[in-house]
Amino acid sequence: MFDALHYEFMQNALFAGLLASVACGIIGTLIVVNRIVFISGGIAHAAYGGIGLAFFIGFSPLLGAVGFALAVAFIIAFISLKNKQRADTVIGALWAMGMGFGVILIDLTPGYNVDLMSYLFGSILTVPRSDLWLMIPLDVAILVIVTFFYKDFLAMSYDDEYAGLMGVPVKTLYFVLLALVACSVVVIIRVIGLILVIALLSIPPYIAEQFSRSLQGMMLISTLLNMVFTIIGLWLSYTFNITSGATIIMVAGTCFFLSTLLRSLRRKRIPETLKSAD
Repeated sequence: MFDALHYEFMQNALFAGLLASVACGIIGTLIVVNRIVFISGGIAHAAYGGIGLAFFIGFSPLLGAVGFALAVAFIIAFISLKNKQRADTVIGALWAMGMGFGVILIDLTPGYNVDLMSYLFGSILTVPRSDLWLMIPLDVAILVIVTFFYKDFLAMSYDDEYAGLMGVPVKTLYFVLLALVACSVVVIIRVIGLILVIALLSIPPYIAEQFSRSLQGMMLISTLLNMVFTIIGLWLSYTFNITSGATIIMVAGTCFFLSTLLRSLRRKRIPETLKSAD
């Protein structure tokens, strides 16, 4: 693995994975505690429409994904706030239409046969240096916004109705949160792809929740877990010559089931300890 870091593409892959880990750790935590994983999935998959549009018109796919994902995020936020009962149906429709729109535009792109798999399942080993320069300001924006509104996000995450009564702008924060989700999706598109993006946003925060007692601690542990999963996944993919994005997710998924097993064993042990004490 250390020998591989002499190559520029491996250095880019490692930096891209670490930058994606920051976004996933922070925003993934807010996604999990606010229970909007399905909404995040809708935004992620609809962003493929922006990628198709970018290739069709001829500009950066990541910039296209940013614009499209933000537009979809605002539509979903508006609808879910107005009519929560029908929100899941609308999200499903946007999910499907966004991907369909992207595929059609890529098919219609003249003289360019783009590799769909690199955006659907990730291609971290082919991340160019230019993508890193786009990922850095997105990460900085996420850090600045979440830090500035941390107390408000904390209040909204645990009880949005009470937070609203206390003067917290819950609706505005909800729009901001979904916009941050859109930015996070763009950061990790090239790392693991749109199909697998939800796994990296939800698995580490779920594991981190077991070992932290605060939202801030959960974000930190989740970020560190994402970094560990990315590094191990890159090493395994390089060693065995297998797809990097899928390998990263398999590492995260394995740790997810191990942590779930340990949690269940711990819960069984507590009643047995109480019985022995009696």
